[in-house]
Amino acid sequence: MKALYLTAYSALALTACNSGAPTYITSSQVPMASIQVSATGKVNMAPDMATVSAGVVTQGKTAREAMFGNATKMTRAFEELEAAGIEKKHITTSQLSLQPRYNHKNRQAPKIEGYDARNTVSAKTYNLDNVGAMLDALVKAGVNNINGVQFSIKDSKSAKDKAREDAIREARAKAEAMAAAAGVKLGKLKSLSESGGNFRPQSVAYAARSDGFSSATPVSAGEQTINVTVNMTYDIID
Repeated sequence: MKALYLTAYSALALTACNSGAPTYITSSQVPMASIQVSATGKVNMAPDMATVSAGVVTQGKTAREAMFGNATKMTRAFEELEAAGIEKKHITTSQLSLQPRYNHKNRQAPKIEGYDARNTVSAKTYNLDNVGAMLDALVKAGVNNINGVQFSIKDSKSAKDKAREDAIREARAKAEAMAAAAGVKLGKLKSLSESGGNFRPQSVAYAARSDGFSSATPVSAGEQTINVTVNMTYDIID
């Protein structure tokens, strides 16, 4: 009778431990081992576009005087740029402002003593040989604030595609080498992502010529590097 009681108690305890829906673990639910690799492809490409940003700052006792002087210089800047071979559609006014200039002397209430007119123009060219002439033309027109030159690439798709292909090829080779070193086989590609593919326009500072020579200021565009990084995950086959 005592043995029967112990058996029944054990059965009840087993039932209590397994209350609720049963849990099953199958081999398909076990995460497969994987290899994760990354690689970066780089392509150097010569810029084919340049943008020059310059501004005119004029002062006047009245707002009208400041604006008139500014407009006169900016009109001449447009004319000089066109004379240097820049198409009118590639010349844009990017900023125009008029602000009062205050006198804060002697701790008195500030008084307006004049006005500052500012006008910024951006000129674009696809002929990089024109950049030096553009800069000198702006100085000749009376521009007194040149922000510099930005060199960029109009269409970088082919360079990005090449960089991506190189990165994927390198990442695949790296994964195969890792698998071989570990004594396993490379399985299916499970994930693929990329980042990068952008580049920053190269900026070049400019100093106005003061030596009296008429030759164009020499400007070199150099090359720009486009990077594409890929991340790849492969299954491992034992």
